[in-house]
Amino acid sequence: MVSSAVDGYSPAGRPASIQKFPLFSGVPPADCTTIISRGFTKQYQRRQHLFSIGDRVDQVLLLLSGSVKITQVGIRGSEVILRVGVAGDLEGTFGLWPECKHNSSGQAIQPCTAVVWDLATFARLWEQFALFRRNTFRALEQRLHEMELRVREISTEDVSSRLSSELIRLSNRFSHGVDGNAEVRLTHTDLAQLTGTTLPTVSRLLSRWQKLGIVSAGPGGVLIRDLAALEKFSQIE
Repeated sequence: MVSSAVDGYSPAGRPASIQKFPLFSGVPPADCTTIISRGFTKQYQRRQHLFSIGDRVDQVLLLLSGSVKITQVGIRGSEVILRVGVAGDLEGTFGLWPECKHNSSGQAIQPCTAVVWDLATFARLWEQFALFRRNTFRALEQRLHEMELRVREISTEDVSSRLSSELIRLSNRFSHGVDGNAEVRLTHTDLAQLTGTTLPTVSRLLSRWQKLGIVSAGPGGVLIRDLAALEKFSQIE
């Protein structure tokens, strides 16, 4: 489903919810409305691909709701999750050179709604709105920093520390929860791919933490009940 304006937002109005995203920090309401109105909305069903490895880069997406996993596949066919995108994140690459192609795939973990700009439009918005451009670079720097942290953790920390650290990061990014507890809607398989370990290891650790009352783990996600206790595991190397 595609529409010409963001669902629930009028180009002439003030998209207050979108202004709360870090991408629009400091951007005046009128400029925010203009930037959003230059794109169109597209909805993705669970497990639908936003883009795939080898596809030509021709669009940039801003997630308004839902979550996606960005993946690559090894030479033996095993999938690894590079990161998880949530509402407020830009997805895709910017195609700043001719014939630029995606080197990763983006797949919806949950149903998603996104604002989509074609590359030419996005480039013009970058030139026109300096604060929007600044915030985009800040978002990319933060993403790089997170990737560097994950590489260090995989190289130097045990699985318990890596998994707890990743759950803490994800709990800060996912906006939904139950009774004030942060909920990370990723499967055990997703968490194993994200932390560079195996499914049995993730399941064993989550089962142990559940018995301690730290988390509640189900097939569709992990509910964090004691963040302070989880942080103690993240500090153990």
